Amino acid sequence: MPGLRQFRSGKPSSYPDQSVYAEYACSEFGLAFRDVDGGTGLVFSVSSAAKCIHFGAGRCSWYPQNNATASSLASDKYFTNTILESAGVPTLGGEYFFLHERHRALRAAGHERDAALEYFRKLGATAFAKPLAGSRGDFAQAIYDEASLLRYLDEVSRYYDSILIQPLASGIENRIFVLDDEVLYTARKYPPAVLGDGVRPIRDLLAAHDAALQSRGLSPASVTVKRDASLDAVLPKGERWDIPGRMNLSAGGTMVLEAARSDAALARARKAVRALGLRVAAVDIFTDIGGDPDAIRVIEVNSSPSIRLLEQSDRSDLILKIWQHTFSAMGLLAQPI
Repeated sequence: MPGLRQFRSGKPSSYPDQSVYAEYACSEFGLAFRDVDGGTGLVFSVSSAAKCIHFGAGRCSWYPQNNATASSLASDKYFTNTILESAGVPTLGGEYFFLHERHRALRAAGHERDAALEYFRKLGATAFAKPLAGSRGDFAQAIYDEASLLRYLDEVSRYYDSILIQPLASGIENRIFVLDDEVLYTARKYPPAVLGDGVRPIRDLLAAHDAALQSRGLSPASVTVKRDASLDAVLPKGERWDIPGRMNLSAGGTMVLEAARSDAALARARKAVRALGLRVAAVDIFTDIGGDPDAIRVIEVNSSPSIRLLEQSDRSDLILKIWQHTFSAMGLLAQPI
């Protein structure tokens, strides 16, 4: 059987990961893969002798074994937190706020921009904010003063209609991938970084980093970071400077396959996925919050998680296991899951 690298070879950089993995899995399981969008990979079909299923990249749900309601609930960070808390799964909490006047008559009071400022003050003028239905770490950042919050609201309102503001927390961030109550893999997340070249100041290295992010449709690093005078320093060649805040792969962070630090974290991840009614999900979770090994909180639950980490880690066996689950759940393979 051809290796995964051969299915990636020759495709444009814009070709979706999920489409590469689907074609690779089809070759393993004797199914027919067909790109139906002229080679972009944005829409493709998978067929057995008796059935054909269509898939889409981008904002489409990558895992059709997750029902639409469960996937939609998981995509809203406030809905997710509310459901998890009611199921006894601790989260980081927070409140949601709308950024536009449109539809105001259709929603309850207390969730407008002025209320966001009041809530921020209750948190001691330090918080973490992110779009309510955002992904890939877009506009996810810590905010440390009211002026920064107002700038943030103005900027994020150009792209999103609502945000979640949460108490600022720090700990060890892990991703736990759950497949029908089985923990398929766990990984530890690390922040993005720039590497010194002995010539340019950190500020210029960050500018190049941000330009790459914006070319992929993501927000730049936090403006509060960029106002730091220490960014004028020049790092020795090869020295790493971590960018604080989000740790998403899309935003330049890294993940390393690594055993979970506690069975309690695994149990909470499984419980979170069950509470939302999902069959496939990646749970991002903080452990050791504030240095306390027993302090564990769910950050969010992703019902369409990327699995590029598995390709980068040479774990094509796990990619095949995920796609076997998908194909079986959709009736494309005879063996039950």
